[in-house]
Amino acid sequence: MASLSQSPKAAQFALIFITMIWGGTFLAVQYALNFSTPMFFVGCRFAVAALAIFLISIKSMRGLTFKEILAGAAIGLMIAIGYGTQTIGLQTILSSESAFLTALYVPLVPILMWAIFQKRPSLMTWVGTALAFTGLVFLTGNGFSSIDLNYGQMLTLSCAFVIALEIILIGYFAGKVNLRRVTVVQLMVASLLSFASMPLVGEHSIPPFSWGLVIIAVALGLASALIQFVMNWAQRMVDPARAAIIYAGEPVWAGVIGRIAGERLPLLALFGGLLVVLGVLVSELKFKFFEKEKES
Repeated sequence: MASLSQSPKAAQFALIFITMIWGGTFLAVQYALNFSTPMFFVGCRFAVAALAIFLISIKSMRGLTFKEILAGAAIGLMIAIGYGTQTIGLQTILSSESAFLTALYVPLVPILMWAIFQKRPSLMTWVGTALAFTGLVFLTGNGFSSIDLNYGQMLTLSCAFVIALEIILIGYFAGKVNLRRVTVVQLMVASLLSFASMPLVGEHSIPPFSWGLVIIAVALGLASALIQFVMNWAQRMVDPARAAIIYAGEPVWAGVIGRIAGERLPLLALFGGLLVVLGVLVSELKFKFFEKEKES
């Protein structure tokens, strides 16, 4: 019998749990922007996350290899770009809208895996992608009669693309490197790149000290440490495409939390968000379908 640390089911439940936490971070990040500029906050967030993982991984760091540095740097780059564009986008769009748009990385994962690894997507992936795209049209405009992306929406769509690449990279390196060492490296790289990019996005000074900023940065930093660590661990046993399906619950949790906080998306946008989630879930049907085919 496989131990809990090697159980695919345990890994999937762990991903579901962090997805709930992930969904709650959108509103928290949006609130943090009352005290900080976007990239400075992203840098602080991942600096806390890197320190947290480093403190419980000091002994493991002695065996750091070049391959692990490369893996951590590649994933860290994706984290910095993905979370950076998402955080900047949150300045102009609702947290629940940001979550729905970010969820588009789910159908992007198998499509990008096709482009990179020639792993052809199933029919249900294309159906799910079509539904998600239709949802995007309603979420970001006035239906097919008028598709109008604002700056925040375009940045968040870029975030979805980059997060899809991050998930693929994590899946590619999972099982080939030391989990703790790579997590520390990727979080450190994400933090340093976020700070370094501040002048590029017009952030030429550090925000004034604020306890509100400190509390949110520490809380989200610890949450990010948990999220990244669990992603790296779980994706040793969970296929990237299946992991992406599980992550699809994130906009639902973000939408619920945003609703409680008083956010009100227009009815057409809510319909679009529903189609995005439906498109994401339809992609999962390929797993159940093929499992039945193999059993028969």
